[in-house]
Amino acid sequence: MKNYIKLCVTIVVLAFSTMTIAQISIGYVTKSATNAGWMMINQGAADAANEEGVNLITVGPSFQGDLSSQLEVFENLVNQQVSAIAIAPVDSAGIAPAVEDAMNAGIPIIAVDTGVTGAEVTSFVATDNLAVAKVQGAVAATLVANGDTIIYVTGNQAQTTGQERRDGFLSAFASARPDSKVLIVPTQWNSDEAQSGVEAVLNANSDVKMIANAWDGGTMGAMAALLNLGYKAGQIKLVGFDGAGDAIEAMEAGWVHVDTAQMLYQMGYQGVKAAVAAVQGKAVKSRIDTGFFLVTPETVQAYKDMIGM
Repeated sequence: MKNYIKLCVTIVVLAFSTMTIAQISIGYVTKSATNAGWMMINQGAADAANEEGVNLITVGPSFQGDLSSQLEVFENLVNQQVSAIAIAPVDSAGIAPAVEDAMNAGIPIIAVDTGVTGAEVTSFVATDNLAVAKVQGAVAATLVANGDTIIYVTGNQAQTTGQERRDGFLSAFASARPDSKVLIVPTQWNSDEAQSGVEAVLNANSDVKMIANAWDGGTMGAMAALLNLGYKAGQIKLVGFDGAGDAIEAMEAGWVHVDTAQMLYQMGYQGVKAAVAAVQGKAVKSRIDTGFFLVTPETVQAYKDMIGM
């Protein structure tokens, strides 16, 4: 179970109409225990479990783990005979056989944030990443002129989340700024990779006007690169995706110009709520879109008020 931290939250058990004595246990497989955005998602999951009075078994890495580690903890949850599992896949296709086996064994599976490719799940709870990334790309295009050079920092391309955010951004941006050059910095959702990749591109290209990011860990990595190279806030525009607290603070300091914020807390909250409902035999939507909020310097206070920041 390399790189994984196991956190057990034991809560008073309620008796449901469909379960007179047995305790409902929800396995929750998160992508990160320390990333700012994932901490918001994890809090939503914990609060939902507390409200429902169920046992939440949370497993996840300090930083995003690999497929083999996630398969191990997933299979351990199945062997523990948990009532349902909410999981944020690190590999959308790689996790599919294990998900299919669990579903066939009667364990409801809720995909959170990232979908599963090649297997059915009970419900997929997430942002509409493709649609929101198109908004991000279209808004980003208004910040630069046609022909300007920009950087795009990707997420993990083995995950539907990373694929959809990249595809949505690039299609919308190219449509609005067809003569602009987009320099790609690939990452596995790792801020250090974002920082080193952005620094390398900036050292080789002095004409970059903007850095757009697939997630706010990338935004903060890009900001660290700019600081390290001696740039000041606003010299190169930053565009974020997530609405994580550190990126919002960076916006207020003049670094980030727009951020397509996910409803991160709701993702975890609705994911666990769906898992409990499925165990109870209630109808659960196959797709739950948790929405987004376009954060700009003009709307940042409204966003902070909404999330209690």
